[in-house]
Amino acid sequence: MADEGLAPYAWSNGPFDTYSTHSHSYDKVIYVVQGSITFGLPELEQELKMKAGDRLDLPAGVLHNAQVGSEGVLCLEGHK
Repeated sequence: MADEGLAPYAWSNGPFDTYSTHSHSYDKVIYVVQGSITFGLPELEQELKMKAGDRLDLPAGVLHNAQVGSEGVLCLEGHK
């Protein structure tokens, strides 16, 4: 992430935590380090099931929600 000019920070959630649909005014890069999380992209009618090692590039303004998996999740996130 540093090679891309990002300053990553870690965040985590417990099992089955949820984020309701929202968007951000900036681009996000998310790496799943441990556990799993499913991101919903309602406008695209897609669900992205992510596990350790997966990356999500989320452009500014994209509506999304999330459901953490049964083991919780630890992610690294940086903004562009």
